[in-house]
Amino acid sequence: MSKKHPVVVVTGSSGAGTTTVKRVFEHIFFRDNINAVVVEGDSFHRYDRMEMREQVKQYQAKGKNLSHFGPDANLFGEMEGLFRQYGETGIGRKRYYLHSEEEAEQHNKRLGIHLNPGQFTPWENIPPGSDLLFYEGLHGGVITQEHNVAKYTDLLIGVVPIVNLEWIQKIHRDNAERGYSAEATVDTILRRMPDYINYITPQFSCTDINFQRVSTVDTSNPFISRDIPTPDESLVIIRFKEPQKFGIDFPYLLAMVHDSFMSRRNNLVVPGGKMGLAMEIILTPIIERMMDSRNV
Repeated sequence: MSKKHPVVVVTGSSGAGTTTVKRVFEHIFFRDNINAVVVEGDSFHRYDRMEMREQVKQYQAKGKNLSHFGPDANLFGEMEGLFRQYGETGIGRKRYYLHSEEEAEQHNKRLGIHLNPGQFTPWENIPPGSDLLFYEGLHGGVITQEHNVAKYTDLLIGVVPIVNLEWIQKIHRDNAERGYSAEATVDTILRRMPDYINYITPQFSCTDINFQRVSTVDTSNPFISRDIPTPDESLVIIRFKEPQKFGIDFPYLLAMVHDSFMSRRNNLVVPGGKMGLAMEIILTPIIERMMDSRNV
């Protein structure tokens, strides 16, 4: 935990919707003129795209499983080290995973290199003087026998829709953005399931705030669903682990978000279409208090 150099983390599995929360934070950082170091979870994968495909084949030939959800395919030690070092000193090292031709072109020009989508840029030093570190990815709160990444976070946010909805979103995203068939995505889901249970799900027990989207339409068979349920066809359950830690004012939130209600003493339920608004109202004062504490 660091007052001088806060580490803010959004964690959730592939297709969970962490990118939506990332945009909310980007709006907060822009409005409040906060100089945030943005770190992507994919940059801590152990293998690039081609290496990962080869490693999966080798593991399968040995009757073993390898997925991006598990420790063998990730650099948990490097992530833990970055969070710890940044919290102590405000510096560290980061790199980028190149998802697309556009990203490759951007970083190739910036660094004077020649890399392709699916590869990593070289590690770079984080320059001093930033206000906070912001991470978005799969493992921001992961805890194993060897590593405790969650220990070095100041604000840990979980994004975890009910699993059927998560699968629907992943199937549609993988098809639209990567051209994968539904069958290929289902195979990936099955291969990742042991690691999902052991390394993704446990994170949500130690998050400070969880945003869980629950559909209000039938998603009983996610593998044949033609459409992703819309925000208006869902509710969002917002769970606060310790409401007093961040000064959560439930009467104020209930008044600000129309049709919201409390389902438990630390659970606020809001309409799916109000998720972005609720995030802004909840997270903005938390981040602003963090910035005020840096100057004390």
